Amino acid sequence: MKSDGLVRFVTLTTPYVLHFDSLVYPMSAKADSLNLDIANYMQALGQRARDAARVLSRTETGPKNAALLAMADAIEAAQDNLIKENRKDLDAGKARGLDAAMLDRLELNPARIAGMAEGLRQIAALPDPVGSISDMNYRPSGIQVGRMRVPLGVIGIIYESRPNVTADAAGLCLKSGNAAILRGGSEAIHSNQAIAACIRAGLVKAGLPETAVQVIETADRAAVGELLRMKQYVDVIVPRGGKGLIERVSEESRVPVIKHLHGVCHVYIDSAADLDKSVRVAVNAKTQRFGTCNTMETLLVHQDIAAQVLPLLAPEYAKHKVELRGCERTRAILKDAISATAEDWDTEYLAPILSIRVVDNLDAAIDHIALHGSQHTDTIMTEDFTRARRFLREVDSSSVMVNASTRFADGFEYGLGAEIGISTDKLHARGPVGLEGLTTLKYIVFGDGHIRT
Repeated sequence: MKSDGLVRFVTLTTPYVLHFDSLVYPMSAKADSLNLDIANYMQALGQRARDAARVLSRTETGPKNAALLAMADAIEAAQDNLIKENRKDLDAGKARGLDAAMLDRLELNPARIAGMAEGLRQIAALPDPVGSISDMNYRPSGIQVGRMRVPLGVIGIIYESRPNVTADAAGLCLKSGNAAILRGGSEAIHSNQAIAACIRAGLVKAGLPETAVQVIETADRAAVGELLRMKQYVDVIVPRGGKGLIERVSEESRVPVIKHLHGVCHVYIDSAADLDKSVRVAVNAKTQRFGTCNTMETLLVHQDIAAQVLPLLAPEYAKHKVELRGCERTRAILKDAISATAEDWDTEYLAPILSIRVVDNLDAAIDHIALHGSQHTDTIMTEDFTRARRFLREVDSSSVMVNASTRFADGFEYGLGAEIGISTDKLHARGPVGLEGLTTLKYIVFGDGHIRT
């Protein structure tokens, strides 16, 4: 182990043992000592990230792309080791009783490893947003005023399960000129550390500081608490995971957070909708994938068209084994639908379950979305341009669509390339967060000896 005066954590087995250079503290050590050690460790990470961020802020596109490509090569070369380390996590997960879905998200195989490498190469191919100048205008005083896009600084990312997020997050942060502190879930600690080694190798090969991307080496939850409080070092926190994780981060963080809590997405079929389009979109929005945040969870149908469209939709949903839960007017048309409860309108199922409500008109649909929606993604199906414009203007969500599936609410589909996540907040990023969402703007002024009179 290196002896550079910095606290280092190495996770061996469960229960975890934390190593600090030559000192070893078993989990039976006093809590105060462990908390102090973790605090010191996190402070050291923060300082190193801040120093690295200053280097990255002046790094040109070429070295950043070179690092991304070197990371991709290192990941491919390390395939056997990545699978070996991942096997440790899978074995531990099975011993802990993780379900099949969780184990599937946790698994690394040759195809997923190739996907990580390809993802980094795709990020390298994207335009670099840093340094671009826009809105340059001459003022009456003679000065030129514009805005320049610059990195946020240091980004902390807290995520669960999927080890590939380590590579994706590292790549996006690096290309946007940000240093990153990454904290993956304890269930993927061996996998994440193996990927981190490939990331460091790529940074070093390109001549960039290896501390530009740091993966926290302890599974102790206290490290998350420290990260959320390090506002002197961390500029933004991005949580990626379940509702419990995002709620904790939102409640405890002293650092600004880019997040979405859940996705209760709607499709509203208006009385002026095309029936064929509506069936195609409503089926796709629910069944293309069940477990994503941009999957439709509630279908709203105008009362004048409900008797026509619902009998067309029901057999399509039956093919996909979707359970239908409806209001009284829905159940009058679809006799097999289960009675929806008040809780259903607020539920993100992430499963083959759909709530259906028949509404009086466009106003009632917008009111329902305002009351029960999550400001994620909502769609109107209509051939009436005026109603479409009203829906776009009045529905307060990060993505609002006309005659298109909610499943399009995705950075890749929007042409942003890879994304770090989706934000339903209004500051500073909203919707899919790609490279540009990981930057901010500052005003720049050009003069030629100008003084204010």
